[in-house]
Amino acid sequence: MIDHEVRVHPSSDRLPVTEQLAWKLAELASSRAEVEPAVAEMVENRVIDNASVAAASLGRRPVVNARAQALRFPSTPGSTVFGCSRSTRLSPEWAAWANGVAVRELDFHDTFLAAEYSHPGDNIPPLLAVAQHRGRSGAELVAAIAVAYEVQVDLARTISLHAHSIDHIAHLGPSVAAGIGALLGLDTTVIYHAIGQALHVTTATRQSRKGEISSWKAYAPAFAAKVAIEAVDRAMRGETSPAPIYEGEEGVIATMLDGPDARYCVRLPSPGEPNRAILDTFTKEHSAEYQAQALIDLAKRLRPRLGDLSQIRSITIHTSHHTHRVIGTGANDPQKMDPGASRETLDHSIMYIFAVALEDGFWHEVSSYAPERAARPETIALWHKVRTVEDPEWSRRYLSEDPAEKAFGGRAEIVLSDGTVVEDELAVADAHALGARPFARPDYLAKFRRLTEGVVPDEERNRFLELAERLRSCDASELEGCTFVVPGLEDATPSGGLF
Repeated sequence: MIDHEVRVHPSSDRLPVTEQLAWKLAELASSRAEVEPAVAEMVENRVIDNASVAAASLGRRPVVNARAQALRFPSTPGSTVFGCSRSTRLSPEWAAWANGVAVRELDFHDTFLAAEYSHPGDNIPPLLAVAQHRGRSGAELVAAIAVAYEVQVDLARTISLHAHSIDHIAHLGPSVAAGIGALLGLDTTVIYHAIGQALHVTTATRQSRKGEISSWKAYAPAFAAKVAIEAVDRAMRGETSPAPIYEGEEGVIATMLDGPDARYCVRLPSPGEPNRAILDTFTKEHSAEYQAQALIDLAKRLRPRLGDLSQIRSITIHTSHHTHRVIGTGANDPQKMDPGASRETLDHSIMYIFAVALEDGFWHEVSSYAPERAARPETIALWHKVRTVEDPEWSRRYLSEDPAEKAFGGRAEIVLSDGTVVEDELAVADAHALGARPFARPDYLAKFRRLTEGVVPDEERNRFLELAERLRSCDASELEGCTFVVPGLEDATPSGGLF
């Protein structure tokens, strides 16, 4: 591994290109590192996971509209779109757009949390689209996905975006550009300029995840992926990027992040060293913000001990700074306590999530968020008894670099009307690698089968899984089958819009 120091430089320093963070990321992408078997298997797992949650969201309005936009841009050879016929081939940036929204809509795929939040599975739709369009093999795609995960995770370990109200897609643009560069075997210089352009156009504010959260939350990563593909296209044609994009005196760090005196140490694999970061990421058993995963499992575990939930006087969740400030009462978002709030807002309210998980003893990607579910008087009463507080020890564990210590849960303290206190804690979700039931290949397959039941025909489901489970050995002609078809879906494409 190498530790690369990143700081702001005035233009007069003439910081050499080879000392810039964007160049170090480009070197990583162009180094042709070997893919370890455990990494290849996990890539296949996440391809299956993405397809699962995409299938479950195909009929939801944001996904329908994204697909309708994309279908206006056919291309040859082109890329496939989830649900559509495999003969329907679209320009890769638009296929990535449609598939990216489908993957992200339910907030149900993988996550990595450190100094910054991230959903590295968002890299898969654009890389798959470009691989299909340019005739790359499954092995090349697997290696490229490993690179993209490495870049996004390594940036998220060190550089906080949310602390400055910048959305986490600012790490996704560079990771997609790096992944595509690796996929296509581009020169380091070309990848460097693609990374710089992609970062420059994906530094958006974090208002998309604050207050009343809108459907743009699902669109944001797809936007980053789309513009990253376009950045790669321009760089391949010889266009250059703003530089130094991270370190410049009016660059991202100086003007948007920690300022002119900032210093970061970004740890990256040495050129040629295997990219293992995907193994540090984790997927979701429940369709909710990742920081709610362990707390949903904790609520389910506490439920049998509580009896009549109307006897609860108060619930205090002791947790990390991040959980308290993002999905807890520390966010100071009244919308998180509003029964009329959007699904996206409720997904970011641990107060709502914990109350419903206590009442129901399970979590469901649709019914747990239904407006009539949120409007139940007894749910509202319980929900409004929940508050979060920041606990320094949980904050320390959240940021720990030791996998055995790193935790995303908390401790629940429930006070009953008679003064009895019921307490319990859970550090990681049951599905976490260190949890009670770590997710493995059979769990990914089961998740796919459950979420595609009644949506994708059985024969098509089986065909997709057979291919996805051997993705690393697929040739280019087979890779066009890395999708699934839902008969009649294209016939229901809505009209309207600009184009």
